Parts: sequence; structure tokens; C-alpha cells
Amino acid sequence: MAHTQSVLRDGVVVCACGGKEYNARDAIDAALFRGELEPSWREFLRSIKAEKRALELELELDHNAIEAAAEFFRYEHDLITAEETEQWLADRALTLEDFSDYFARQYWRGVVDENIAAEHVDLVSASTELRQLFTTNLLFSDELDLLNTRLMWRLAALAAGEQSVVDPKRIAVERQQFIDRNKITVSRLSEWLGRIGRDKQWLEEALALEAAYHRVCETVLNPQARKKQLAMLRMPLTQFEAEVIEVESRDAAREALLCIREDRMSMEEVAAEARYPYRRLTFLHQDVAGELQQKFWSVGAGDMLEPVPRGDGFELYRITKKTEPELNDAAVQQRIDDCLLEGHFSTLAREYVEARLASPV
Repeated sequence: MAHTQSVLRDGVVVCACGGKEYNARDAIDAALFRGELEPSWREFLRSIKAEKRALELELELDHNAIEAAAEFFRYEHDLITAEETEQWLADRALTLEDFSDYFARQYWRGVVDENIAAEHVDLVSASTELRQLFTTNLLFSDELDLLNTRLMWRLAALAAGEQSVVDPKRIAVERQQFIDRNKITVSRLSEWLGRIGRDKQWLEEALALEAAYHRVCETVLNPQARKKQLAMLRMPLTQFEAEVIEVESRDAAREALLCIREDRMSMEEVAAEARYPYRRLTFLHQDVAGELQQKFWSVGAGDMLEPVPRGDGFELYRITKKTEPELNDAAVQQRIDDCLLEGHFSTLAREYVEARLASPV
């Protein structure tokens, strides 16, 4: 019975394009082809090992913690009733037992505080049972939605392009990159494909998808588009560096401000004298709470903000540096490129690809 459910789970249809349906396995194998699954696979193996270690130590589950995690999951996915939860599971060929087991694994991963190192298991060589459990993890963690989105973008790029998109030179480049990523030789391609149950036709389709996708990326990520996007994101991508003191009341905040402004004490000195928590932060304007963004935008380096409520106490901020974004900053350019690609491919996918698996709320 479990094996039948696993096969159905792999076969959950995630999207359709050009009259062809694509399932969970297609999205996962496409990510495996691109070399994007290793971090998720290693973390999954660590959770499996943590669970195994907990059983060896005969530890007991904290059912309250499991229930709280499951409740948060339902809230995040807008699953208000038991019927809605069951339908969400059914749409993905999952069961209530899968639901409980997933949160148990996550619990053990957080509780077993030993240095859990993932066992050396190659995803390509992993057993069918282990790979199917990995698919379950991807479904519950919403990572499969991300893999599906990436597949849809590539399908849309290929569907929207002309035949010249998949010219032999681009295919050759993609093929060599695939071989280099997986550290295999051309003579062992068939062996690698056989280990994941794919054939040469699948490989050629995967190469064509990547070639089409990167061709579109080249047209979208041009200097003019990046400059325009930077202007639109100038405020949210402005970076702040600040000193922060946590105090217990508004009166304490006023006293600390007085010491800083009148007595010329540094933030660190005030914190040390009163034994307040002190730290330095670096953050983007877009990460500031909405009701506070205008206050942060209006200050400059060296300025103090009025006390900011935080839980039962307050925080005092002194801005030490304020830096507007520039394209020569690699992190800023990555954000810009992500926005450009998201906007372009989201529109393209809506035109050429039908999403079948609902994304999380």
C-alpha cells in the first residue's frame, strides 16, 4: 500500500504545457539535472538521522510542540477546517499519517542537539523508498512549489521561443555544464540516466529547456532594464547599519537618550553601564516594519530614532551608516535580476503554462 501511495505521490500533476502534463517527479528530476537539490537532500538526510538517533535514545515526542507546528502549517496554508486539510493532502497523494510523520521528523531535527551529520547517500543512487520520502518532504516544505515554478518558467521560455532557441551551440554548452556538474564522462551518461529511470530523450528535452530559459534570461537582464529596476527599488534596497539598545520601559528609553545626547555617552557605554542588551545590525529598508519605514528613511548616519516599541519594552536605534543601492554591489544586482526574472517569467508562464498544483498562501 505504501509503495502504491509513493508512486501516486510522484505522479501528482503539477503543471501542463502544450497538451502535455508534468508531475512532481518531472519537477524534481529537472532540479536534479540543474544540480539544485543537494542542500535540501542533505538537510533531509540530517532529519532522518536525527529521528533515528531519537529512537535509539528512546526519547519521547512533545505532542504539544507537534500540534503547535501543525497548527502553524495549517494557518500558513489557509487550511481552516479538517476537511480543507484533508483535501490539501489528497491533492498531493498524502495522508494524515504522512502529515504527523513529517512534523515528527522536523521536531527531532530541532531537538536532537548532537552534531548531526548527513550520511553519505547520493540522491541518484538512493533507494526508491528514501527518494519517495524526500518527495514527501518537498511537498510539505513547499519546496516542490518552487521547483514547479522553475520548471514552468523553462516550459514557458521554450513554448514562447522559435526553433532557433535550441540551436546546437547552446545545447552543447548546456550538455557540457551538466557533465561538469555531475563529474561524469560522456560515456557514462546512459548509466547516470538509468539510475534515475530516465532516457536520452528526457536528457535532450532537459537540455532544450535550459537553453531556452537562459536565452530569455539574456534578453531580460540587460543594462537598461537593470537601471530602471534599480530606480524602482532604490528605497527598499537601501541598507542601514545601526546600533541598538533594548530597554524595559519608555522612561528608561528617555534616560538612555539623555545620556547619549546630553552626556555624550556612546550607545555601547550606556548599555554597559545599565546592563542593557546591545547589538549592531545591518538590514535593508524593506525589512523594516511598514509603520516604521518612513521614520528610518528620514534619518541619516549618526541620527537617533525615537524609542521603538518592542514586545514589553523598547528599542533605541542609532543609525551608523545609510547606503543607497548600486548595481556594482553583487547582492543588489542579484535582487534586481531576481525581480526582473520574476516579473517576466510570471507573465510568460501565465500565457503558456497551466499550473495544476496550488502554491501556498
